[in-house]
Amino acid sequence: MPGADLSSDRRPALRRRRLLGGLLSAAALLAAGCGQPEVVVKPPARSSEAPLALVYNGPQGCADCGPAVADLLRRAPQHYRVEYVGPGTGKPITAAVLAGAQLYVQPGGGQDLDRTWGDLRESADAVRDWVRGGGSYLGLCFGGYLAGHDPGFGLLPGDTHGYAGSPGSTVPDERDTVVEVSWRGRQRHMYFQDGPAFQLDEGSAATVLATYPNGAAAVVVAPYGKGRVGVSGPHPEADGSWYDEKGLANPDGVRMDLAYDLIQATVAR
Repeated sequence: MPGADLSSDRRPALRRRRLLGGLLSAAALLAAGCGQPEVVVKPPARSSEAPLALVYNGPQGCADCGPAVADLLRRAPQHYRVEYVGPGTGKPITAAVLAGAQLYVQPGGGQDLDRTWGDLRESADAVRDWVRGGGSYLGLCFGGYLAGHDPGFGLLPGDTHGYAGSPGSTVPDERDTVVEVSWRGRQRHMYFQDGPAFQLDEGSAATVLATYPNGAAAVVVAPYGKGRVGVSGPHPEADGSWYDEKGLANPDGVRMDLAYDLIQATVAR
């Protein structure tokens, strides 16, 4: 990505995460409830105005990761209005700010999970309550890690672990690469830089959109109360500049259809 050091998305500290046993296959569709008190989020009034997406653009080690997602959302089939939130943007992540949005995006770009969580911790309850009441959280790569636990928002019915170097992984280290996935049963390729795999609790109501070659869940959509959480280990938002900068090529061509599929699945009700 021009102007961005995507190598800063490396997270050696995340290797300390506990590798949870067992990997979920692509066919898994499981059922469970959230069991937490609900805060009702009133749906926005009907309007011809495009829905609002809030994109975190605070400190995270990649200055261009937030803007890349913002550009994707503006060009999506369901066009979004985009506002940046987080430290340094002039708009903190509060219940009042979230109330007017349909989607909150935690992009990639992090290096130190604990440090970024330090910037987000005070907003965690507001984000959880908003999603539980009907909002949609989209986490990409580092944002996928942050959807998990210890530390994280705790939005997933399960947790995350690093895919690179895990048992059966096709990615041996943290270098930027192209990874093969099975997306809705079809072989596709995606930009990848030390993203997570997702370990889901048995009996959870989650849809696995894509798996890595070893069967680990790569892209997941799951309910959280009345809301939804969409997470991806690879980067579906990567445009041609990401590949060019690292000398990589996508055998499928650079396409945004997987990103649009994930967005739609995350906001669908």
